[in-house]
Amino acid sequence: MAKESAEKAKDATAKSEGATRKKLFGTDGIRGTANQYPITPDIVMKVGQAMGHILNRHPSRNKRPKVVIGKDTRLSGYMVELALTSGLNSMGVHVELLGPLPTPGIGFLTRNMRADAGIVISASHNAYMDNGIKIFGPDGYKIPDTMEREIEQLVFETDMNPLLAGSTEIGRSKRIDDADGRYVVYAKNAFPLEYTLDGMRIVLDCANGASYKVAPAIFQELGAETIVLGNTPNGFNINDKSGALYPAKVSEAVLQYRADVGISLDGDADRVVMVDEKGHIVNGDHILAICALHLKERDALPKNTVVATQMSNFGLDKLMTEHGINVIRTDVGDKYVVEEMRRNGFCLGGEQSGHIIFLDHSTTGDGCIAALNVLAVMKRTGLSLSQLNEKMADMPQVLINTRVRRREEVSKIPGYLQLVKEIEGKLKGQGRLFVRFSGTEPVIRVLVEGPDRAAISKYAEEIANLLERELS
Repeated sequence: MAKESAEKAKDATAKSEGATRKKLFGTDGIRGTANQYPITPDIVMKVGQAMGHILNRHPSRNKRPKVVIGKDTRLSGYMVELALTSGLNSMGVHVELLGPLPTPGIGFLTRNMRADAGIVISASHNAYMDNGIKIFGPDGYKIPDTMEREIEQLVFETDMNPLLAGSTEIGRSKRIDDADGRYVVYAKNAFPLEYTLDGMRIVLDCANGASYKVAPAIFQELGAETIVLGNTPNGFNINDKSGALYPAKVSEAVLQYRADVGISLDGDADRVVMVDEKGHIVNGDHILAICALHLKERDALPKNTVVATQMSNFGLDKLMTEHGINVIRTDVGDKYVVEEMRRNGFCLGGEQSGHIIFLDHSTTGDGCIAALNVLAVMKRTGLSLSQLNEKMADMPQVLINTRVRRREEVSKIPGYLQLVKEIEGKLKGQGRLFVRFSGTEPVIRVLVEGPDRAAISKYAEEIANLLERELS
């Protein structure tokens, strides 16, 4: 009897833990391979139904709850769009389809069109065979973890059939034809009215993604001569050896065309990597540094603070400290950077990967707006991007991404803590190491910083080899 009671208690605990454990959402929405769990039509439709049920429980500015949906250019976007729309319509929610548009554009239009939620269908920088779902609230910010857990609970534990709308209350769907034009105007407003880009030559890589129409229009309408790469999407070539993950392509083109600057966006254009006129890559940390220093000089950096993540280079901290600027670090994910910024009234934050948030203008990372802010600094100061970029010196940093089959608390892996302690002792306070599971891929990331590149490469490989051996 005691054994049976113990088993029941164990089952109840497991069930309770299962209810709170995330099953769909990672660090940036839901993501996976198209037509495999969780990006299957049935699961996606249930996500739409769960969203519809939640919206129906809350007061709306509209007669019926309204959701806007945008996507990038990958083939599976059509399938996911239809499944989401079906789920929402079945709950009596109206849907407005925006077509291919950058993720930050959906955040903007969710607010601008007075929608109750906005959904982005994108797997960001992943290859075409993946897809994902990101959700914005009516304020244009990504929904909190609590709502993600509620959606998961509805998807996995609730029979939605009794909650469906009546036959006369099914939602309608329609396409919005001018969404891209609205976003172009919005993005251009981030560039100072007293300046143009006349006389500037820009190489722009759209990664064959969501920005393939809007990004060229933004920079060309401001007067720049624009050499455009990656603007011929075919459903399969998004992020294919192009965009923010492959900035070397833009670097070569900048030198070839003697351009003033290169701009490399990712598939959903919420991140950017830039290239100076000498072909040198300017990543998110350097963009943050350039903009933070300029805002500080203009007394426009609230509390003299910038927000970064655990992956940002220690060189950023060093430069900011030298100029009286604080750096606050958050967990990886632009969502967590934004949460910290909103909580404490900061205006600038971002990630090394190129998610840069100017909270005075955007609710999430925006590659075009980040690039426009850097171009504005160049215009105001009269300095080239290479001159601005040389102010920050990176500390040597090694990042190894190791594929794993299972996730486990790394501190429980035999020998892990001892190895970390030994490495930290060798670094002698002149560097750091950081280990985390990816929120979007079956990968564990090992980051080591220190003054000696050969040494930190060896340390990173030691940790990665241990983790691969134990978790594969």
